[in-house]
Amino acid sequence: MTTTMEESDVNLDDEPIDEIDLRLAILSRGPRLYSTRRLVEEAKKRGLNPYVADPMKFSLFVADGRIDILHNGEPFNYDAVIPRIGHSITKHGVAVLRHMEQLGIWTANTGSGILKSRDKLHASQILARNRIPVPRTTYVRDIIDVETAVDFVGGLPVVIKVTQGTQGQGVFLRHTIREARNLVQGLLLTGRSILIQEYIAESHGKDIRALVVGDKVVASMRRRARGREFRSNYHLNGTVENVDLPKEFEEAACRAARVLGLHIAGVDLLESTNGPLVLEVNSSPGLEGIEKASGVNVAGEIIDYVTSETAFSEVDLDQLLRTVPGAGVLSLQIRNHPVLVGQPLASLFNSNVEIPVFALSRDNSLLWNPSDELQLRYEDVLICYGELTELRSSLRQAMLEVPQQAFDIPSSEETNA
Repeated sequence: MTTTMEESDVNLDDEPIDEIDLRLAILSRGPRLYSTRRLVEEAKKRGLNPYVADPMKFSLFVADGRIDILHNGEPFNYDAVIPRIGHSITKHGVAVLRHMEQLGIWTANTGSGILKSRDKLHASQILARNRIPVPRTTYVRDIIDVETAVDFVGGLPVVIKVTQGTQGQGVFLRHTIREARNLVQGLLLTGRSILIQEYIAESHGKDIRALVVGDKVVASMRRRARGREFRSNYHLNGTVENVDLPKEFEEAACRAARVLGLHIAGVDLLESTNGPLVLEVNSSPGLEGIEKASGVNVAGEIIDYVTSETAFSEVDLDQLLRTVPGAGVLSLQIRNHPVLVGQPLASLFNSNVEIPVFALSRDNSLLWNPSDELQLRYEDVLICYGELTELRSSLRQAMLEVPQQAFDIPSSEETNA
């Protein structure tokens, strides 16, 4: 249940709180910024003593068989961190986070998740691949591609943006081919990577920001641009208001954050005539606008999530399983091998090989340890673990439609018969 700021203040002031045995750090260059101050404030109300650490003041050490980390020359002994890493220090901030992850420190967002969300092209690729609706988008590397790109996204006007940017910076609306071509040419000359994106007329000057914490939307708001500005960002003097988020919008926001690997995210959604479109996912969402618009204690929701989840750390399963010599994880996308559609799972493996399937991804869900009689579908993705050479051999045989019996090794009795 989402808690409003007023309810949270009353409950926390009236009841004494025992100190929680959790060493929490907040990675932020701006201890006086609203979002950082609110996180510190809510953490203290819950008996924590949070430490605000500047990401630029870490030293990372790698030696034979061990790694270490210092902050301001002192040991960094914390159980969990909430990263508030700005765009300008993404590369260094992610390096610090990855180091912490290798040390077993719990992080509210991983370095990998932050990188994926900050590259707008990569994020769009992941979202689209997972059937999450996004505006039509093209990646442009040459001025001669502009007209083709405009046609692909549905014609003029178009939104032109750089792949790296925040708070509406590097986002432009252009109404003619000449304007679009001139802008793209100028941006390319500065070394920027360019996206041309579909313009959603019915959502001009407004969008919805959904704040995802864990696996739920804890607060949402509608943002509106002022005057002739089409970008609705709060930092561009846009207005904000509370909004009751329809279920399909909430599901799109949660799925977008999840597939990008983010536990805390601000998901920007456009209201199109065909339903929600995920425009962007922010890994360090500002809290000021959404707390004021919604009345929800978002900072408190984040701290509560952190304190409840730090006992469970995520692992790179493939990396972990590869510590066993010769073993690892393989995935097989059935769409790339249509000959397998309709075949039972058992047909993929030699009869003398135990079926090593972990899970089968189907219709946005995972079927764990599926039956060997389950028939494969076009959109299925198979995830299996085992001895890699043996796995690859079995799967290649199945793709070639060679009867498995032909590859079975005969017993000594059969040989001598």
